[in-house]
Amino acid sequence: MRMKEKSNLSDRVYEYWFACIRGISGERKYCLRKWFHSAREIYNIEETDFSKSGMTEKERDILYGQRKLQVLEEAEEKVKRMEKQGICMLLRGEDVYPAKLTQISAAPYALFVKGNPLPLCTGKCMAVVGARVCTDYGRRYAARYARELAGAGVGIVSGMAHGVDGAAHRGALDAGGYTAAILGCGVDICYPREHIGLYEDILRKGGSILSEYPPGTPPLPKHFPARNRIISGLSDAVLVMEAGERSGSFITVDRALEQGKDVYALPGPADSRLSLGCHELIRQGAGILITPESLLEEAYGIVTYLSEKSKQKKIMLESRENMVYSCLRLNPRSLQQLSQETGIEIKELMECLVSLELSGAVEEVSKNYYRTCE
Repeated sequence: MRMKEKSNLSDRVYEYWFACIRGISGERKYCLRKWFHSAREIYNIEETDFSKSGMTEKERDILYGQRKLQVLEEAEEKVKRMEKQGICMLLRGEDVYPAKLTQISAAPYALFVKGNPLPLCTGKCMAVVGARVCTDYGRRYAARYARELAGAGVGIVSGMAHGVDGAAHRGALDAGGYTAAILGCGVDICYPREHIGLYEDILRKGGSILSEYPPGTPPLPKHFPARNRIISGLSDAVLVMEAGERSGSFITVDRALEQGKDVYALPGPADSRLSLGCHELIRQGAGILITPESLLEEAYGIVTYLSEKSKQKKIMLESRENMVYSCLRLNPRSLQQLSQETGIEIKELMECLVSLELSGAVEEVSKNYYRTCE
């Protein structure tokens, strides 16, 4: 028996209707769509064709419950609203769907996107993840790696959360590069709300906001672990900038390892609770993040863009200043600590630090505490 339908509905309305049906996995939807060639045909399926498709009784019941004219009309209104909001829908099997996602298990059947998703389909990308309540150290290095990777043409993928995620997106934008935010809610909802400025800047500067959840979907806690497989799936590698012993970043790491992706972790201060997770990852075999230059060379064979910049900076510094500068690369240091590590007297050390400050290489973060400006 054929269901009633509106003859003037576009194919996209049927595709949206099918994409939003709950209870059927993305993989099964993809298989069913390949079998019937379109969502319109699935809506109009004859009862005798159910068994030919290998559909289970549960799947048949779900489809029967959704094959209603009212549901279809609601889908039509939502598609019109999406078009007004500049939201597009990418379906698995279409050319615009990111190829990297087709290679993972539990690939989403549909992605809802605001902005420009093209770099995700064609370019190099890395995920930068870490603690929401991060330290200044984690925030600064997330921004630095994102900025320099994006400046070398690598897209930055993250989840737009507080802390490391937000710093990574901002770092990529500061370099004029590409960044993609993967949300655990509809792309028409900015979550967290405090990141509305970042949300708008990502779209304004050529980035993209993506979600497997239809527009209007609220940010429910259960959505966020699932979205992490998309963050890792879209990326060539996952960089963990700061993580405690029970960090949610480990969900992304687990998905990355399942997907055969490389994982790197940033070493931190030995007494930092938020570096314990990174140190454990390194102990288990994760790559060590030393510099963006070395990461680019190892991952992509890019050896000129950043290494030349670093060489020029080192040439400009005297050998004594280089000694002081190298001690500041990982963590802010006090004058006393620097004097002990370098063997330079406080008076001479102050002269070095003033010179480094004037060159833009370091900054004083609090009274007699210094760090690099990168």
